[in-house]
Amino acid sequence: MKLFMVLAAVLAVALAAPPQDERDAHITKYENDNLGLDGYRFQFDTSNRLQRQEEAQLKNFGDDVSALVVRGSYSYTGDDGQVYTVNYIADENGFQPEAAHIPRA
Repeated sequence: MKLFMVLAAVLAVALAAPPQDERDAHITKYENDNLGLDGYRFQFDTSNRLQRQEEAQLKNFGDDVSALVVRGSYSYTGDDGQVYTVNYIADENGFQPEAAHIPRA
């Protein structure tokens, strides 16, 4: 019975421990592909459950005007335990994020 009480106490302390400090997070996955002047691709995951991926391609707008068009997403786990994902594009119309938790105008 004493062993059960000790195990229960240890389990209670472990469950009550604060979440991992953000400063202790580290990258668990990283991929990068540099496409030279035509763009790039990358993605990474971290130990504190952040994920990000992004891709950029050079777009010609005519009259010797070119710019990178960027598409990507990032995900994180909120304090409520829910995973939030934001998808975005950044182009000639500016930065345009989309997510279920972002209010629309």
